[in-house]
Amino acid sequence: MTSAMLTDLLKSLGLLGGALMVGVFLRSKLGFLQKTFIPASVIGGFLLLLLGPQVFNVTGKLGVPTEWYSYYSMIPGILIVPVVAGVPLGLRLNRKGGEGMDSGFIKNVFPLFFIGLGVSMTQFAVGYLVHLLFQGSYNFYNQFGIELAIGFVGGHGTAGTLGNTLKELNLPYWETAQGVATTTATFGIVGGILIGIALINWAARSGRTALLNKPADIPAVFLRGYERDVTKQHSMGRETTQSSSVDALAFHTALIFLACGLAYLCIKGAKAANIPVLKSISVWAYGMVCMFVIWGIICRLKIDYLVDGAVKSHITGSFTEFAVTGAVASLPIKAVATYILPIVVMCFIGYIVTTLWLVWLSKKLLKGYWFEQMIGTLGMATGVFITGVMLLRICDPDLKSPALTTYSLSYTATSIVYFALLNLFITLPETSGVLMTVIVACGISLACLVAAIISGRLCFGKVENP
Repeated sequence: MTSAMLTDLLKSLGLLGGALMVGVFLRSKLGFLQKTFIPASVIGGFLLLLLGPQVFNVTGKLGVPTEWYSYYSMIPGILIVPVVAGVPLGLRLNRKGGEGMDSGFIKNVFPLFFIGLGVSMTQFAVGYLVHLLFQGSYNFYNQFGIELAIGFVGGHGTAGTLGNTLKELNLPYWETAQGVATTTATFGIVGGILIGIALINWAARSGRTALLNKPADIPAVFLRGYERDVTKQHSMGRETTQSSSVDALAFHTALIFLACGLAYLCIKGAKAANIPVLKSISVWAYGMVCMFVIWGIICRLKIDYLVDGAVKSHITGSFTEFAVTGAVASLPIKAVATYILPIVVMCFIGYIVTTLWLVWLSKKLLKGYWFEQMIGTLGMATGVFITGVMLLRICDPDLKSPALTTYSLSYTATSIVYFALLNLFITLPETSGVLMTVIVACGISLACLVAAIISGRLCFGKVENP
């Protein structure tokens, strides 16, 4: 790569950053964007898509090279590596509940984890079932259908994971699959929020919420996307190192990049040695394993005080924002439009199955604040972590319930297992066929259902919730 190429990449990122800023502005000013909670990265990326060569080609008339959109299509697959690799860094599962929390309440984490993991496996099954349903009418690529779970549970950023893996497998349709996953992620976050708000209204009026007697207004901060009052703005995390030595953000980023570098060395070694299975694992999966090792060493040396999970989350969150903006900006419109009917059917069934699974099992197995825990998990299962927090804040505005603790812990565990299994559901259709993939997804989903029931009964016995 030459200096000119790096300069061109930096220029293209300037346009991407500008689009993201416009997205932030539009989200803060336009009511319909606020009410649908579409992220600024999606808004900015969609604007670039409309102005790009696939639609109005305004950018081309202004002298923007078409190659920049090729960069944007590749950015998600590259940035998802540090995003996934960063997951284990700062992981602490021994977090205690807040003051006054019933010591038994934290046990909800066990059934809630299996409920959340089970719904993600069910989404894999539903997506591939839709593939089988429509395969006589469409010329699907093997992995069509995985985008439901990628978009719903994984979110926009995880669309890059799919694109990255398929590209590593030298499959030509990686960009189309990435675009379909970006589309389902948009359906997921919008539909999930609307369903969540409807459920909160129903629960508040029927006495199923523990703290809310009537539907609460969504805080203005969540709507516009920022806090005007400086005194109410939250800290981004601890400054774990002194800038006289190294900036804290640079230190955390270096750890993430180290895991990424080791991951590429691992996959290079596995391919050079032609080791079965290991040579086919995606680089982001190796990144997560390498980070587990790095974090384990840090903890063993008792220098874990140098790592702050909040700082790490903001770094990987920044990568995700640019990955999402790039993915939406380079969305292959014609290819995605070809599959629009099965995409809509897939998302519609996904809404129904996800909602019924979470409401039914949460009510039957969770003890105390079952609805609050369920609504947070619904946000996660159709969007991202912060979507669940937002829905939880609507029915618990002051976060007086301990539901956020169990939701956060179960989300962390679910994310790790989800990414560990993701590579399986990407490669299995290629090696064993779509039907076998459906069978495996249903089998794991059934195992999660059984585990959720057993863990719930062991922790609480038979639960009676309103």
